[in-house]
Amino acid sequence: MILIFGGVYQGKLNYALERFGITENDVGYCTGEDIMYPEDKKIIYEIDKWILSLIHANKDVLGGVKRFIEDNGDSIVICNDISCGVVPMDPIMRKWRESVGKSLGMLAQNADEVIRLYCGIPSKLK
Repeated sequence: MILIFGGVYQGKLNYALERFGITENDVGYCTGEDIMYPEDKKIIYEIDKWILSLIHANKDVLGGVKRFIEDNGDSIVICNDISCGVVPMDPIMRKWRESVGKSLGMLAQNADEVIRLYCGIPSKLK
């Protein structure tokens, strides 16, 4: 698995498409409304939205991420890093922020490669 993360609008998807020669047809978009992540796609985009859908459905987020890792070892996973900035007042949004942070840790531990994009510039962390 390859994990690409960074802030919103930093160029993560464009970077992945260009670097790996993948087309838009190979991108699975998470919507935040479906507790199932897109299957049979090379890129899983905005997994943070999938995590939010698990929270809204009162599902076990970390258990879901663990199963995701087991099932998607050859995927490119793109996640918005929502851990910076002001901590939300809303309890659901705080839980989402915490869950995305813990999930990024799990994904990074299990990834073969971890890339952080900032201002469109990739930094390889692993």
